Amino acid sequence: MEHKKGKLTGIGVGPGDPQLLTVKALRAIEACDMAVFPGEDPKETVAYKIVEQVYPQLGDKELLAVPMPMTKDPEKLEKSHKEGADRIAGCLEEGKNLVFLTLGDPTVYSTYLYVHKRLLEMGYQAEIISGITSFCAVAARLNIGLVEKAQQLHVIPASYQIEEALKLEGTKVLMKAGRKMKQVKEILRTQGDEVYMIENCGMANEKIYYGADEIPEDAGYYSLIIVKERV
Repeated sequence: MEHKKGKLTGIGVGPGDPQLLTVKALRAIEACDMAVFPGEDPKETVAYKIVEQVYPQLGDKELLAVPMPMTKDPEKLEKSHKEGADRIAGCLEEGKNLVFLTLGDPTVYSTYLYVHKRLLEMGYQAEIISGITSFCAVAARLNIGLVEKAQQLHVIPASYQIEEALKLEGTKVLMKAGRKMKQVKEILRTQGDEVYMIENCGMANEKIYYGADEIPEDAGYYSLIIVKERV
C-alpha cells in the first residue's frame, strides 16, 4: 500500500487585525497537523501573534520555523528557499498536513510562493487560501476607495526604482519601501499627488500619516503608501 503524503496549504492571515482572518483560513489552521512560520522562532513571528488572538490553541500545534532572510542576495535566497522547501517536504513525507502562515495574501510579494513553487515541482500537493491584502485593508482604514470607473491600480515594490512607476496614471500602492523610505519620501514630495501611509495597519501600534511630509524616514517594514491623483 502506497504511503499517503501530506498536503501544504499557504494561508494569508491578513494585514494585522486578527478579525480579518477568514473563516476558511481559521478552519484550515484548526485542522492542520503542523503550522509553518517564516522566521527563526514561530511564536515570535507577526503571523503567529495575529492568529493566536483568535485561535489560542495554535501554541498546542506542532510548529515549524522556516527562516527567510531579508536580503536581495540571490545565493542566500536560493539557499533559504531550498532549505525551507526541503524541511517542509520532510514533514509531508511523514503524511502530515501543514499550513504555512504568511501576512496579507500569499499571492502578493510573499515569501511563501518560493517554497510553494518548489514543492509543486517536487511532486507534492500545495494549495493557497487567500488573505485580505494590506493595500485593501489600508484603503478601508482610511475610509477611501482605491480605484473607481476606469482608473488603473498599480502595485509597486518600493525598494526598487520607482520614479517611472510613479508617472503611471491612476492609483499607486507602494509596498516594502523599508530602508529606501527617505528616497521614496523625497520623490513623493515633488509629485503633487494625495499621499497616505499606514504603518502596522490593524495592529496595536498602528500609525496613520497624511501627506508625504508626515511620513517618517525611519518607518517600519510594515508600512504601506497609497498615492492617488488629485481630482
